[in-house]
Amino acid sequence: MSLRRIRDSPAFEIFNLAAKKRAAGEKVYSLAIGEPSFDTPAPIVDAAYESMKHGGGHYTSSWGSDELREAIVWKVRRKNRIRAGLENAIFITAKLSIYAALLSLAEPGYEALVPDPGYYYSEPVVLSGGRPVRYRLTEGFDLDLREILSKVTPKTRAIVVNTPSNPAGKVFARGDLEALLDACVTRGIRVISDEAYEDIVYEKRHHSVGSMEKSPESVISLFSLSKSFAMTGWRAGYMVADEETILRVNRFLETAVTCFPPFVQAASAYAIRNCEKYTAEFREELRRRRGLLEEGLSRVPALESHRVEGAFYGFPRYRTKGRSVALAKRLLSEQNVAVLPGAIFGPSGEGHIRLSFGSSPETIVEGTRRLRAFFEDAR
Repeated sequence: MSLRRIRDSPAFEIFNLAAKKRAAGEKVYSLAIGEPSFDTPAPIVDAAYESMKHGGGHYTSSWGSDELREAIVWKVRRKNRIRAGLENAIFITAKLSIYAALLSLAEPGYEALVPDPGYYYSEPVVLSGGRPVRYRLTEGFDLDLREILSKVTPKTRAIVVNTPSNPAGKVFARGDLEALLDACVTRGIRVISDEAYEDIVYEKRHHSVGSMEKSPESVISLFSLSKSFAMTGWRAGYMVADEETILRVNRFLETAVTCFPPFVQAASAYAIRNCEKYTAEFREELRRRRGLLEEGLSRVPALESHRVEGAFYGFPRYRTKGRSVALAKRLLSEQNVAVLPGAIFGPSGEGHIRLSFGSSPETIVEGTRRLRAFFEDAR
């Protein structure tokens, strides 16, 4: 394992360039950042404040508080249909949970399959001592079981799936997930299921792979409060898995971070138990913003889009010449529009840009207008 093998992300270069423009007094229309513009609901903030006033600033269990883990178990049983007990749940930031899940499975020279295009899964594989192997999604960004199984070797320890997906906004069909799980169980491979966007689903229905378990050790399920409750800065999430995996992850947390802030845990427990109404409100507003993005993109012939089923990202293919990183920099330089280049999500992302409709409606409308102007000039 070596940090020398991890390269700087062009995404943060775009963010930094946009920040410099803002510092210089320029207006930037950001369709880049992966968070909604909503604030955390006041009752969740109040729960954290009450915890801080009553001793919630001291060390606590590396597992997470009993109150929080009981809320997690209550939620995944009721909502995700995952059979879990306290021994199967641990509080951990969602991004760190990817690394921790892989670390719990790691052996020297192991391999993990990661989606292409997909989120930043390759880096945690490398950091945990493994080799990332990309599997391509279909042209419509669905799972392709034949493609996935063609990449499996005796060294394969895990296959990562992400539904709803980032960057493509795809919700995987239950049948595809069941077929993948069956194949993994037969081969003794774990499914690591990243469900950070589980609540941001529009016309379709989200299915948790953990609810389809054929054996207790087959699925490691990762969840986040960031998008569901507008808590991106709180770094709140959790993992649900078999007891041995949770024990290993707890050992990692004991040595790496000791524990997470108890006031964040108190707020998280409150959110899970009491705040689904806010999630529903966020989802409906994001549905409206999706419509604004679709309307704006319909006026840009150079962009070929598909319907976003979940999360809050468009991932159109562009018909203009040029690599996506260079194109994203030109968009920012010439039109003050920030987008993410598709190439950062894997080789199959090249030729695409990711557009977040978590931004304000005004930003979406003006941003897509400027996209149209840019691509008209680029013809």
